Amino acid sequence: MNGSDESWWRYGIFYQIYPRSFQDSDADGVGDIKGIIDRLPYLQDLGVDAIWLSPIFPSPMADFGYDISDYIGVDPLFGTMQDFDALISAAHASGLKLILDLVPNHTSDQHPWFIASRSSRDDPKRDWYIWRERGADGDPPNNWLSEFGGSAFS
Repeated sequence: MNGSDESWWRYGIFYQIYPRSFQDSDADGVGDIKGIIDRLPYLQDLGVDAIWLSPIFPSPMADFGYDISDYIGVDPLFGTMQDFDALISAAHASGLKLILDLVPNHTSDQHPWFIASRSSRDDPKRDWYIWRERGADGDPPNNWLSEFGGSAFS
């Protein structure tokens, strides 16, 4: 594969890593960035072209990291920004590309966008989320269920 080819991703082999369970480097029971770095030779041996990393951003972990509270940081559970910088350098030195799983529509209720959105009906970020009034009887606006139990509306 030609690394400068703009469509490398069309033909590349990706290995998705869910950091929590991939490799625990500090024996705390949770996988981390340093553990991923330790396993780069294994990934090279597999012949992959790119690592697709599930979210490592700060999160209250209600949705195991997909409920992001800060899109520009690293959750301490996984390491530091310096660890992430080291991962980028090590991956590139190994000939591997690194892709972050960015899910902008999965902010947590602790993200500044969500906090602003719910602060006022006039807030500019209000329409970044779906808000519905409860029914006249006080029930949720529909019968949608949350994957975490109960109503999808709180």
